[in-house]
Amino acid sequence: MSRVAYVNGRYVPHDHARVSIDDRGYQFADGVYEVCEVFHGALVDEARHMERLTRSLAELRIASPLSAGAMRIVLREVVERNKVSNGYVYLQVTRGVAPREHTFPQGQVAPSLVVTAHAVDPAKSASVAEKGVAVVTMPDIRWRRVDIKTISLLPNVLARQEAKEKGAYEAWLLDSDGMITEGAASNAWIVDRSGTIVTRFLDHSILRGITRTTLIDIIRSLGLALEERKFSRAEALSAGEAFITGATTLVTPVVVLDDQPIGDGRPGPVTRKLRALYHDVAARTK
Repeated sequence: MSRVAYVNGRYVPHDHARVSIDDRGYQFADGVYEVCEVFHGALVDEARHMERLTRSLAELRIASPLSAGAMRIVLREVVERNKVSNGYVYLQVTRGVAPREHTFPQGQVAPSLVVTAHAVDPAKSASVAEKGVAVVTMPDIRWRRVDIKTISLLPNVLARQEAKEKGAYEAWLLDSDGMITEGAASNAWIVDRSGTIVTRFLDHSILRGITRTTLIDIIRSLGLALEERKFSRAEALSAGEAFITGATTLVTPVVVLDDQPIGDGRPGPVTRKLRALYHDVAARTK
């Protein structure tokens, strides 16, 4: 089946989807994006994704390309046209097309909107989670506003590539004090030996993960101990469990860090429970 993309008001075959070479997303990475999971045909945590999109656009002073209602329609239409039951819908908004100047365009420039969707096999993700993944640490060289979900991801790309070349699934990034901020494409968590779940607090050094937010709701509903604070590589290595979260990874156990096992080197009970509960709690809208 041929895939379909939405590009600035038109649904077009994916292979024919085009944007201008003068689009500021292409020229300057001047834009933001969201990735929303599709589970059994429903969008997961859509409201929270749209709230974060609104915040990201406001931080960069980019106008919203569509009303909230129109955006809902477009997202569902793209999912439907691509016949995605389980997978992801991706949307990207840039400042639009304008002559190449570093300053914002003068006058009225319409923001550009691209929406795509693709299907995934949930069994593959479940297989990865059943075994757990390896992570490596490296310095965090990203800009200081990673709380904005921008399309400027070159440091993340380099980190993921280095992790791949080292045989790992993800990179955990270290700030100037040697504390773990987050993953290159995920939020980072540990479960200490007392059973307390630890993840870094929200500031400009981490993305405000939607899966992270929903998981905190689940943790609190279960009455589990939670601390939002910095933690070090050494603390992670001595933890009983560790995991990553994200729209494309959900809750995925980390069993190896820098070639050293975490806990007994297998997915732990807390991580497995949180993953099993996630879709039962996360909001799903059709």
